[in-house]
Amino acid sequence: MNHTSTLDIRRFINERSLSPRQWTLVALCFLIVAVDGMDVAIMGFVAPSIIGEWHISKPAFGFVMGAAPIGLAIGALVAGSSSDWFGRRKVLLASVTGFGICTVLTAYADSPEQMALLRLLTGLGLGAAMPNTTTLLTEYVPERSRSFLVATMFTGFNLGSAMIGFIAAHLIPEHGWRSVLVLGGALPLALLPFLFFLLPESARFMAVKGQPAERIGRVLGRVCGADLTQYTAFVSQEAAPANKQPIALLFTSGYALRTFSLWITYFMGLMVIYLTTSWLPTMMKDAGATIERAAQVTAVFQLGGTIGAILVGLAMDRMSPNRVIGAAYFMGGLALILLGMNGVNSAWIALLVGIVGFFLSGAQTGLNAFAPSCYPTVARATGVSWMLGVGRLGSILGSSIGGLLLAQGWGFDGIFTALAIPAAFAAGAILISHRKTPDSPNQ
Repeated sequence: MNHTSTLDIRRFINERSLSPRQWTLVALCFLIVAVDGMDVAIMGFVAPSIIGEWHISKPAFGFVMGAAPIGLAIGALVAGSSSDWFGRRKVLLASVTGFGICTVLTAYADSPEQMALLRLLTGLGLGAAMPNTTTLLTEYVPERSRSFLVATMFTGFNLGSAMIGFIAAHLIPEHGWRSVLVLGGALPLALLPFLFFLLPESARFMAVKGQPAERIGRVLGRVCGADLTQYTAFVSQEAAPANKQPIALLFTSGYALRTFSLWITYFMGLMVIYLTTSWLPTMMKDAGATIERAAQVTAVFQLGGTIGAILVGLAMDRMSPNRVIGAAYFMGGLALILLGMNGVNSAWIALLVGIVGFFLSGAQTGLNAFAPSCYPTVARATGVSWMLGVGRLGSILGSSIGGLLLAQGWGFDGIFTALAIPAAFAAGAILISHRKTPDSPNQ
């Protein structure tokens, strides 16, 4: 071990194998993302029951479906910048508390207006959680396995989204749609005590902020399972950015191209994914399928995405991340065309939906794993959160226009075939970000 008085945190983490506490951090971030995924996807599974009970049109319910993505966008934009100032841990604890409480309260809404407001507030918490789990885990795992570990963490989102579908299929016939929302809010609240006692602050963040070496050594040593009391200073060696203001840095030379390409890719990907998962259950129910069958088939999308995320993450650690993600988006577009051609009543619909999820959700998860490496510590959470926030406009569009397209007479085949176009745009945009300038980061 290096016995000099100064320790490079990044190098220290990269040279070591993962400790039990680092694996615990992976598990905690996985669980945060899982409950986040549950509460993001939950409305798609309860929407058919709410529409039927409240006797409202699909376009009228569209603004309820779009409320959470609006909150997600705002939450991501605000919370990312906040965590680059105040820390990852504080923002994460606040976000999980917020979206848990608001999801429970949504179960007691008795009008679309109330439900839309509560989903907007829920989205604020949901939007804050994702960039901070990504950033915190990225800053505590070695770079040689970073893409795989972050992608594996994000399988929690897919599994959470799938699990709430199977839960909805079981609970709604017996206890109604409100029970699904109560459970969806109770689970993140039950996770809070574990996060409070086990979730660390980022040592790299503390070093950048000039916090006391004793505190940094205590936190880093506990997470990595090492005695660091001999060190009197901690640094995180990385390329010095031209601008240390987090938001301004995103648009400086060496970062601007990558920033805009990430935004476009994330926007297109989320538009496709949200339209699919939000409105597929309703389209299947309209075609004669039971609510249980519609929820189960939509959940297969998330299961396929879980497998895709792991394989995409493994491939990203071995090949060019941009090309791996771009290829997955392109293949997802082809799978969407096949899904549209086969139709909603196809015997192969579950398999095709799973394939679409494998490629598109796998690509989206890969993008989440790739984005933190594009920015230095001083602006990492801001860069990731702004990608998520701007990209969430795509989820707002996807969640909202599904009902309008159906009301205008668009069929299952037309909608899913057309979705191949934004998938192709996502593939092209991420490939553009492969271009590097002299001060492009690789942290």
